[in-house]
Amino acid sequence: MSRPDKRKVDETRPIEAKVGVIKRADGSAMFKIGNTVAYAAVYGPRSLHPRFLQNPEKGILRCNYNMMPFSGSGDRIRPGGSRRSKEIALVTKNALTPIIGLNEFPNAVVDLYIEFPQTDAGTRCAGICAASMALADAGIPMKEMVSSIAVGLVNGKPVVDLSKEEEDIEGTVDVPIAVLPNSGKVSLMQLDGEIKKEELKKAVEMGIGACKKINEVQKKILKDRYKGE
Repeated sequence: MSRPDKRKVDETRPIEAKVGVIKRADGSAMFKIGNTVAYAAVYGPRSLHPRFLQNPEKGILRCNYNMMPFSGSGDRIRPGGSRRSKEIALVTKNALTPIIGLNEFPNAVVDLYIEFPQTDAGTRCAGICAASMALADAGIPMKEMVSSIAVGLVNGKPVVDLSKEEEDIEGTVDVPIAVLPNSGKVSLMQLDGEIKKEELKKAVEMGIGACKKINEVQKKILKDRYKGE
C-alpha cells in the first residue's frame, strides 16, 4: 500500500519533543508530530477552591484543551471553549488520571493546560504525549508515562499515525489510542467509523508498537533534562 506521504504503514510522522519549555509552570513540555505542535503546562498540586470541591481522600486533575485561532490550515478557529475542546479535555483527563498518584494530594488540584499553536492531524494524541511529559517534569508521581497515537484504516488497510490528507479520504477509520507501554495497558480508545474486529486488532497492535517508540523519545528527553542533577 502506498500512503500519500510515502510512509510505511507502521511509520509515524517525524517527532520532536522538549521539556521545561515554559519557565513559570511547575512542569511543561512540547510534543511535535508532523505539523501538529502541542504545548502542555502543569500548575500544582495546589489547594483547590472553592473548598466544597475538595476531596479529602485524593486530589483532582483539571484539564484544559485549546487550539489557537491561527493554528489550523483551514478556516480560523473560534477562540474560547467549544463542545469539541471540552470533550477532548475530558478524554485526555480520563486517559491520564489512572496513572497519576492523586492519592498523595488530598484537597488539591493539578491544573493541566494543553495549547496548540499549529495543528494538522492527531491533536488529541499529541496533547496526551505532551501532557504526560509535563506531568513528569512537574514531579507528579506517575505509575508510568502515557504515549498516544492514532491508528486506523485507510483505503482498507491498517495504518499508524494518520495524516490530515488520509483523514479526509472517504471511508477512513480513525482510532486514537493511549498506551501505557510498560504494562501494555490501553487507557484510551475511541473509534470513528466502521472496522472489522481483526482489522482493529491489527491496527491496535501496530499502534502499541508505535507508542513504545514514542515512549523512548519521551523518556530520553526527560533523562537528558535531569542528567547530572
